[in-house]
Amino acid sequence: MSLFNRAEVIDQNFTRWVESGNLPEAKSEQKLSKNDILKTDLISLFESQVISRHMDFHARKLKDRGECFYTIGSSGHEGNAVFGRFFSHEDIAFLHYRSAPFFLERAKQVPNSTPIYDMALSFMASSEDPISGGRHKVIGSEDLLIPPQTSTIASHLPKAVGTAFAIDRAKDLNLSESKLDNSSIVICSFGDASANHATALSAFNTACWISSQGGHVPIIFICEDNGIGISVATEKDWIENNFSNRYGLEYIKVDGLDLVDLIVKSKNAEKICRVNRGPVFLHMKTIRLMGHAGSDIEVGYKSLKEIEEDEKNDPLLHSARIMIENNCLSKTEILSLYEQSRKQIGKVFEYAISRPKLKKAKEVMSSIISSKHIRSRPKHLSPIKREKVFGKEFNRISIPQHMGKLINYALTDILLQYPNTVVFGEDVAQKGGVYHVTADLYRQFGVRRVFNSPLDETSIIGFGLGLGHNGFVPIPEIQFLAYLHNAEDQLRGEAATLPFFSEGRFTNPMVLRIPGLAYQKGFGGHFHNDNSLTIFRDIPGLILAVPSNGADAAKMLRTSVREAYENGRVVIFIEPIALYMTRDLYTEKDGKWLNVYPDIKEEVAVGEFRTYGNGRSLTIITYGNGLYLSLKAKKTIESKTKKKIKVIDLRWLSPINVPKIMGSIRRCNKILIVDECRRTGCHGENIYLKLSQNSNKKLNIKLHAAEDSFIPLGASATATLPSEESIINSAMDLLNE
Repeated sequence: MSLFNRAEVIDQNFTRWVESGNLPEAKSEQKLSKNDILKTDLISLFESQVISRHMDFHARKLKDRGECFYTIGSSGHEGNAVFGRFFSHEDIAFLHYRSAPFFLERAKQVPNSTPIYDMALSFMASSEDPISGGRHKVIGSEDLLIPPQTSTIASHLPKAVGTAFAIDRAKDLNLSESKLDNSSIVICSFGDASANHATALSAFNTACWISSQGGHVPIIFICEDNGIGISVATEKDWIENNFSNRYGLEYIKVDGLDLVDLIVKSKNAEKICRVNRGPVFLHMKTIRLMGHAGSDIEVGYKSLKEIEEDEKNDPLLHSARIMIENNCLSKTEILSLYEQSRKQIGKVFEYAISRPKLKKAKEVMSSIISSKHIRSRPKHLSPIKREKVFGKEFNRISIPQHMGKLINYALTDILLQYPNTVVFGEDVAQKGGVYHVTADLYRQFGVRRVFNSPLDETSIIGFGLGLGHNGFVPIPEIQFLAYLHNAEDQLRGEAATLPFFSEGRFTNPMVLRIPGLAYQKGFGGHFHNDNSLTIFRDIPGLILAVPSNGADAAKMLRTSVREAYENGRVVIFIEPIALYMTRDLYTEKDGKWLNVYPDIKEEVAVGEFRTYGNGRSLTIITYGNGLYLSLKAKKTIESKTKKKIKVIDLRWLSPINVPKIMGSIRRCNKILIVDECRRTGCHGENIYLKLSQNSNKKLNIKLHAAEDSFIPLGASATATLPSEESIINSAMDLLNE
């Protein structure tokens, strides 16, 4: 045996030590005879543990042959099979990547499941994999209510908390589109190292915050504590000291090597969580065998003695002892089961190798946008019901209003039309938002549909993702664009990847409202005037909306919610703060930036832009504040030069309808792209490239964008940004070329 091939050592140790009876002693005082535990349960659990182990063994062999990928296994964590057996398959589970035993046991609750074959296809990245379709080795299943997770840093915890919250909130609202049973709970597992991550801490804090206020968050956090994160050891008592006395959190410690202790403590945790509807922290002490993954060589950072001590505490050896002590299985039967499982896994895995793989980019990308969960939007309410909710504002609908007010009206109608929508974020309820865009919604719809969140953007987005798992269409708000950045992985790593890695079986319907961009008067500074949308530019499947006026904002918000509702889309809705209250365009009190609230049936299709003027001398392509400035510049330039200019307001920055834009500019070869965001990485760069690549004639294109600078405070707040004057100068330069 090779010193480095610990899989071979562990495999041979099991057979040798079972035969000799040299099995580890019990650390728990739990006895089968004193607990209501069936021997059939123990045998089933042991069987799943053994199968999972052989899956790990065989995966490593196939990896050496180049047939298997991403061999993070479950060896040492086989105790989580208990959770798969004793928690209902109607309890949605967000799982740690070492959860194959859980998956195997849960599958036994659902007839006609084929978990071994399904996981084999996933190991081999076959296109027939029933969850990811060959896109990743994930543990997930629509039938087993396990959304796939690829996270290694516990980024799934915030949405697990959101899902738990959504169960009782759906019950309170009598939500007809609820997907989870009213009595169900949420299972969420992760490692001890991940418990230190800011994202995980955000989730724990939010769950406890809600619980401490009497809210319901029925979730069991399962910390599978193997004492190490890749190569970095976790302090022995770190997890217990951090979570055993946390306010609002029930803590239970369990021996992850002992099936009996696991069953007893898990049943207790399940009862507490299901009855009290609050968060439970189940601390499962276990070990890790065979390193972090197939390529990990433990002897590089652990002594051989330490490795061998862990191997002596192999959970399968503990389970074998329990089988023998309680007359569940004899030594001979254990060894027979072990070898039969080896043969079974070998046969299934070898067959899975032959199954087809994804080969073309189109095939890989087909699941970025789901086509599997389509529903039709509900009807609009009658004018009488609308008037009752709007109250005194109903008579003002026909009066021209600024953008902030029209977004407020649109949100009111959306909450009326879609019973499964909720609005939440920092200060959005009683205060009505820092810009009063959500004013009166709390009074109109109550705390169950319009509520404040903790000051934590990660939890806000995570909440949104979780609510989507139970039939809601959440409309969360991030207070300012600059505050989004510490939570962007919730969009990039969770929201965008879920349909991709589930072949569209799971989606994250959500419209994320973000007041943003620059040009605020008297309230400058970067943190309230972030002028970068670059982080959204390369996230596959994301819809990015940036309205410039109130009428478009109302119509685009309706479209956004419909896309989330009908097609499960994630929409980022950027509201230019400086244009919230803008009333005038050319002269003081001209009221030309006010709009009448559009008819409730009016929308703006995704990708549909708007043109101002039909000039052929120059086309300005812009969005947001850029439109406001460009229209002012257009008037001045046309007055000076007598040349006609066309201005295109993109409205949607992703996706951009390039063919239609090319059609709109076909009679013009001078193009000025005005982008209020920083030059490097701005959407204007992308537009410049696409126009150049798709034109059959030579275009004279100029990008006029903000400088690569943060926004200062005070009089210089707009110094680095495009202005009416600078747009005029750039346009004149183009016209004179």
